[in-house]
Amino acid sequence: MNPSPVGLIQTHFISRLTFCTLVLLTSIVANAQLDSILSKTNFELDYRFRAEQDWDSQRPDGTLRDNRSRLRYRLRAGVTYENKYYSFGTRIRTGDPNKQQDPQLTLGKGLQEFGTLPIGFEKAFFQFKKNNFRFWLGKNTYPFEKNNELFWSDNVFPEGIAVEKTFSFESTQVSKFKITAGHFILNSNNSSFSDDAYFQGLQTSIVMLNDRVKVYPSIYLFRNIPNIPDGANTLEIDYSIIHLGSALSILKKQNLKFKIDYYLNFENYSDNNDINSELADQKTGFTIGLRYGTLKEKNDWFVEATYANLQKYSILDYMAQNDWARWDYSAFNSPDGRLSNFQGIELVAAYAITKKINLVTKYYLVEQLIPLGISNETGQRIRFDINIKI
Repeated sequence: MNPSPVGLIQTHFISRLTFCTLVLLTSIVANAQLDSILSKTNFELDYRFRAEQDWDSQRPDGTLRDNRSRLRYRLRAGVTYENKYYSFGTRIRTGDPNKQQDPQLTLGKGLQEFGTLPIGFEKAFFQFKKNNFRFWLGKNTYPFEKNNELFWSDNVFPEGIAVEKTFSFESTQVSKFKITAGHFILNSNNSSFSDDAYFQGLQTSIVMLNDRVKVYPSIYLFRNIPNIPDGANTLEIDYSIIHLGSALSILKKQNLKFKIDYYLNFENYSDNNDINSELADQKTGFTIGLRYGTLKEKNDWFVEATYANLQKYSILDYMAQNDWARWDYSAFNSPDGRLSNFQGIELVAAYAITKKINLVTKYYLVEQLIPLGISNETGQRIRFDINIKI
């Protein structure tokens, strides 16, 4: 028996109503899920513009580099999803992909008449955190405590795994004790893990005396490390570095801090014929810093002075900062900096226009410890930065 026209209309109406209801419910659920995801997602965006002047920069042959003026900028954008116990995130930045120490781009340099910009990922990680225990996998922020960038640049994001456990105490003598360890791969050689160029670290961090003193003894092992970056190396060497770092709050309320770091590489290079005999025992370094003020709220300001004396093999130079001077590996077709084997000072003054916008001025004066040619390399630099965050 054929259905009546009225029955067909009712069936058609019910089908349409059911479809619309399903679409509406799906949309509501999707929006609810999207709202839930967005509520757990953090977005970040920051921009820096810099004016920079270099002068009095002497080469190893005794000639002076040309004075240099540059306008530079950096843009970074990131997103992190954070649940109760885990998070994962990523961040991109401008910058030469072969120059891990420096995300800044110079206006008008190498961009083919307003060509497109080089952009790459500096972070891509998964992190788990529970009961003061944390570990992350992937490419992420340097996990060890440090006072400055003279051992490891803030722009270098290691790839590997880091593990951290924090213990808190209700005591004015020792309030916090933290252990951090990690294994990171600099270069994979498509062989066994032991053949990779890798970096391992172990650090204990102790906060004590009513949070006025922090000390963090550490040991860092670098294995199979190219002496020159980016494939131009002539040999591979090991570093075994003890780091003794500390920070003292002299006036806690006024944010007056004294900071000191000592580095000792206890590898023996004296029997290595490929290493310059004058540099073979250059394995210690130290930094001393004094800072007054802070930069958290509108109208905050701080001033800081740092002295550094870092012998050639006290650090791995192309993983440390490249801010203090124009010394690099360009003679070996690498843009990476080589900031060890020097002594110098950094003077900093900063002011917060708003909570999200600040101005920073830095001055550097450096001199080489052991000349690599007939003369010590030198240099002076001044920078003016404006930093903006959303």
